[in-house]
Amino acid sequence: MAVLATTAVIAVAVDQWVKHLSTENLDPGEPVRILGGLIYLSLMRNGGAAFSLGSDYTWIFPVITLVVVGVIGWLASRLRSVPWGLSLGLVLGGALGNLGDRLFRAPGPFQGHVVDMISLFAPNAEKFAVFNIADSCLTVGVCLAVLLELTGRQRDGTRLVNEKKAPAKEETA
Repeated sequence: MAVLATTAVIAVAVDQWVKHLSTENLDPGEPVRILGGLIYLSLMRNGGAAFSLGSDYTWIFPVITLVVVGVIGWLASRLRSVPWGLSLGLVLGGALGNLGDRLFRAPGPFQGHVVDMISLFAPNAEKFAVFNIADSCLTVGVCLAVLLELTGRQRDGTRLVNEKKAPAKEETA
């Protein structure tokens, strides 16, 4: 649980710090090109989910996030695995980072727009969705959870092992 909590706190802190720096220093109409154009810093506000899906239903995202936070809290009580703590901590931190925007940013509570600023390969989501640190934490955390599941690593620290059936012996007469 300590890994989960520490990871979540760090994820939220970095996300909010980067969002603060972005809103204070980036102009929405002037993307900043870095790493030779691999990354652009393009300040945008998103009322929807990834790729602005669901922009008309902004209120649903905080509700879903609160359910996710509750499920992670329930799972945390039986958590005994460092990799699972890291995975769930990243998901929790990412969810809370964006929840803060949904609750406290304009246009108002449960309708706030998430601050996004990282655009890959071209400015302003021309090639890929613009995202933020919280989105990155969510994505990495979910990918790690899938990998842990696929490799049989359990949240209680045990590991499932596939027992291969021994080939059937042929009877000789």
